[in-house]
Amino acid sequence: MDFIFHEKQEGFLCAQHCLNNLLQGEYFSPVELASIAHQLDEEERMRMAEGGVTSEDYRAFLQQPSENMDDSGFFSIQVICNALKFWGLEGTIFSILGP
Repeated sequence: MDFIFHEKQEGFLCAQHCLNNLLQGEYFSPVELASIAHQLDEEERMRMAEGGVTSEDYRAFLQQPSENMDDSGFFSIQVICNALKFWGLEGTIFSILGP
């Protein structure tokens, strides 16, 4: 490797910069990550609809904003993990519990 790629942080696009720095290139844009988020939203909507499209839970779900992205540039860990799958990589989600 002749150089280390580093994408400077802009706004709140942490997921984009994290992925591109990890992969060492400009591989993901906000538009591409938003597409992944919308796909996840649609999959979640279809799963919720399995309980009945007239159910109170389904109607409440439709009223909620996406948990996969927002207008600030936030993308969920699910979006990041799905983006990594394009490269045959897998993200590991963990939490550190305090005392």
